[in-house]
Amino acid sequence: MLRRWTDYRERQRTALRESYRSRPYDERPERHEANLISDTLPPIDGAVGTSEGAADAAAADAAIDQDPEQGRAPEGATAIGHDGQAHRSGYGKAGRPLNRQSPFYVGFFGALGVLLAVGLWHMVGQLTQVITLLVVALFITLALNPIVEAMVRREIKRPLAVATVFVGLVAVFVSLGLIVVPPVVQQGTLLAENAPTYLDGVLNNRFIRELDSHYQVADKLQAELQNRVTDGNFMSGLAGGVLGAGKAVLSGFFSFFTVLVLTLYFLSSLPKVKQAAYGMVPASRRPRVISLSEEIMRRVGSYAIGQVAVAAINATASWVMMTIVGIPYAAVLAVAVGFLGLLPMVGATLGAALVCTVALFDEPRKAVIALIYYVIYQQIENYVIAPRIMQRTVSVPGAMTVVAALAGAALLGMLGALLAIPVAAGLLLLYEEVLVPRQRRT
Repeated sequence: MLRRWTDYRERQRTALRESYRSRPYDERPERHEANLISDTLPPIDGAVGTSEGAADAAAADAAIDQDPEQGRAPEGATAIGHDGQAHRSGYGKAGRPLNRQSPFYVGFFGALGVLLAVGLWHMVGQLTQVITLLVVALFITLALNPIVEAMVRREIKRPLAVATVFVGLVAVFVSLGLIVVPPVVQQGTLLAENAPTYLDGVLNNRFIRELDSHYQVADKLQAELQNRVTDGNFMSGLAGGVLGAGKAVLSGFFSFFTVLVLTLYFLSSLPKVKQAAYGMVPASRRPRVISLSEEIMRRVGSYAIGQVAVAAINATASWVMMTIVGIPYAAVLAVAVGFLGLLPMVGATLGAALVCTVALFDEPRKAVIALIYYVIYQQIENYVIAPRIMQRTVSVPGAMTVVAALAGAALLGMLGALLAIPVAAGLLLLYEEVLVPRQRRT
């Protein structure tokens, strides 16, 4: 019985509040019965379950119905206004809200919006390096995720699959370091040891001796070197350059380590991240957004894997060719060809130019052989290798590929050129599946 009575009174109060809100602002009374009942009624919670509490609540409600003045709060008491905030009844009625159409209001909040936009722009500028690392890690994650998903489909638990793929990635980078670093250190040491011999050979050259006899070039070079050594500004600048180079090396190593850690985190938590992102989409549009997003991520990952495969084949074949022909620094040049092969459109050509240039300085005949090889290989790559590997990845028109690669390289350098093709493929998918059908319906 008490519960029914409580529900009935609560419905009455709700109806009274709604009728109060529907009145014009000037017609609203200073005090409202629905906002002051809670100040005069005893708490119902303490009366639940007892007949005495029910009788007290019923008597209090009947008294208020007979004499509304009993429901008024005393002068100076706190009441709840129509805006949901507490007001002192002794201070009178609240005034009208601030006119949002006034020039002062519009100008003030417009200026705040401009300042907020400028602050966000500067913040993004300060976070450029961090954003770049995040983009690189996300790109590597999308490239490795198809391998992880394939292992999961073979009933391998995702943590084990992620650990296996990550260990393989680290092993690849370590192997590349072992291939590149020792020859570079060895050749640098030989250059430092043979520098005096190279200098003597240059000074004993007939042309240099004739030039020195007429213009005293050696004496001038020696005097200039002595002045540079004794110049404190030059030495401090040289030391600063050495420190800057060391700082750049440390920064590169830190960035590399950060990308690896972020890649590991993204790989392990990618399903949860996608689920959380999809949860923010309205339920009516969620299936379509999920299908489009999954297709874009599939294209990005497939493109990355395909491009790495094509570049690896190019690097391996180049190493075999350079080893047979006898071009020096074959391993280092093969790694360089592989990295340049990641660039769309022009990467393979740049790698071929690098190898031919090194071979030309060693022996012109080797350069000719390398040039003929790359002309034949690029035809095979363009018409046999790349179509077979890329048939399930992206389908972007040639003109759009060139424009996207140029725009990406202009914005983000080599990273932008790498990301340009999959981004263009994703935008092309949205154009075909979202924009064109919507324009047809209208």
